[in-house]
Amino acid sequence: MGVACMRGLLGWILLVCSALVSAQPALPGEVRLVSEVWPGHTEADGSGLAWDIMRAVFEPAGLRVVVHSEPYMRSIGLVLRGRADAWIGSYAGEIAEAHYPQQAYDADPIVALGLASLSAPSRDTIGQRRLIWVRGYDYQHRLPNVQHFQEIRMRTGILQMLERGYADFYVDALSEVEAVLAESSQAQRYQVVPLLMLPLYPGFQDSPRGRELAELYDRRLLELRADGSLRALFAKWGQPYRLAMP
Repeated sequence: MGVACMRGLLGWILLVCSALVSAQPALPGEVRLVSEVWPGHTEADGSGLAWDIMRAVFEPAGLRVVVHSEPYMRSIGLVLRGRADAWIGSYAGEIAEAHYPQQAYDADPIVALGLASLSAPSRDTIGQRRLIWVRGYDYQHRLPNVQHFQEIRMRTGILQMLERGYADFYVDALSEVEAVLAESSQAQRYQVVPLLMLPLYPGFQDSPRGRELAELYDRRLLELRADGSLRALFAKWGQPYRLAMP
């Protein structure tokens, strides 16, 4: 889940979102959040760790959380156009036109998936390999000295690309790589190499309302961390708590 700077694609994002009518501006007393569907994190039915965290943040402050599911890039466009208050699962500073809070609600372990027959890269050497990742995630801005990479539109056919030598490694969040590996009956043919940990944030609209919501989010998240409520939500969903306590 997550991504780096995509400013060159913002025009395309806004064009796509101009045709969307499903997400409407928030009404008084509610905060409208949008996200790609990630299993156990932001499910389409409103369940998931991230949705539970956002409800724990905003609902005690009198704001009903309204969730909406869209592909990641479309989610960003909805926020930039004022059709939603924030999107979920952003990396810090990913979109210059958005407003980011100070506190991360989770962290994304980023890994590389490749054939076990290849020598394992490190974070410092991964940039020398031929890499693929989903369009918009722009890991070339997060990994050092990336030289050869290709962006793909969907997480389909990745194992075939690796098997046929079209790329050396596929880079993504651990949860997404695990989903890709689940498609194979011979998982032992592949290796998963840890690369880095990226904190996750909601990306708010850069407006007075967006900045006010971000301030509320920061204040409430610190309270949830201090009283143990945040850690309890991670335990509820069987997820490792990757945030250092203040």
